[in-house]
Amino acid sequence: MNHLVLSLGSNQGNRLQYLTAAISYLQTRVGPVISVSPVYITTPWGFNGNEFLNAVVNLSTDLSPYQVLCQIQKIEKLLDRKTKSKNGQYTNRSIDIDILYFNDKIFRSKNLQIPHPLLHKRNFVLYPLNDILPDFFHPVLQKTTKDLVTLSPDKSVPRLTQINLNKNTEIPYNFIAIEGNIGAGKTTFATQFARDFNAKLVLERFEENAFLPKFYEDPKRYAFPLEMSFLADRYQQLTDDLSQYDLFKTSVVSDYFVFKSLIFSKVTLSDDEYALYRKIFNFMYKDLVKPDLYIYLYQNVEKLLQNIKKRGRTYEQTIKADYLKQIHEGYMNFIKTQKDLNILILDISDIDFVKNPEFYQKMVQQIFLHSQQKTETGLVIQKI
Repeated sequence: MNHLVLSLGSNQGNRLQYLTAAISYLQTRVGPVISVSPVYITTPWGFNGNEFLNAVVNLSTDLSPYQVLCQIQKIEKLLDRKTKSKNGQYTNRSIDIDILYFNDKIFRSKNLQIPHPLLHKRNFVLYPLNDILPDFFHPVLQKTTKDLVTLSPDKSVPRLTQINLNKNTEIPYNFIAIEGNIGAGKTTFATQFARDFNAKLVLERFEENAFLPKFYEDPKRYAFPLEMSFLADRYQQLTDDLSQYDLFKTSVVSDYFVFKSLIFSKVTLSDDEYALYRKIFNFMYKDLVKPDLYIYLYQNVEKLLQNIKKRGRTYEQTIKADYLKQIHEGYMNFIKTQKDLNILILDISDIDFVKNPEFYQKMVQQIFLHSQQKTETGLVIQKI
């Protein structure tokens, strides 16, 4: 792994959100973030414009310098960066990401110079750099960061803020449950999210349920045994997995929560069966750990049917639009009645986060932004 140091700046739009999003993108596209400096307020360098928020990020990466540059340019484009300059002059920008150091190497080319040729003349870079890497040695100038701060010709004085940017190396929740209708992509998203942030993954074992194919062939006959078997399995799995502490994982990400048992059973069972089922459910539910964040992935019915057809499970091909609408209504009724859950609805009805990783990144970004709002209960809806 290579040691990479980057400078971040924003002086347009929601500056803090752009910095946070940039770190999220860097985490998943470039490499693990080791440390992030405090945020400073600085005056524009080389032009008249809005005040900047500036920070420095310390990362590890297995990319080459030119691969890093390519990813930075893509991230800047995703975050609404238009042009680097106008008529040869600097301008306000939503995000600016510069490579300061790459290991202790020296690179010189038409498109890339490392170390950054101006870093020793810019206090908006030197101050945050000094906070996290005071003894880092400049391979050209043969000076430490502390020395460069002392020798800097820049007379401006960046103002330290109390803002702490989340480096996003750990999920900011102990237990996240990701829900959604059939075919919404909850398992795909949960799997990638848990992998990217080293979380323990808990997946519903639906394929092991012998009643599921039978239910789709004869719903009335097999609805009750299907729902009871799902309830028992979900209860046992969540009880076992959430009670076992994993020394190498900091969070748990699940592609379901046990309350989906009530949502589906309300649709599939008769009234008397549902009444009995609910009594059993209530007895089990009170002993389960509740998620710190409950995420519902909303997808429209037309796209759900397309996804169901695409993944090709034979027993699902008879699922009708009305059934999916009923399931969605069940989720909405559940969400509306929850007063003690922290709920985030991600509207993904116009996107494909599997084909377009940028949309996946935006979903991750919303989760981290949501955590910064310090919400413990309530409902937030975000369009992706």
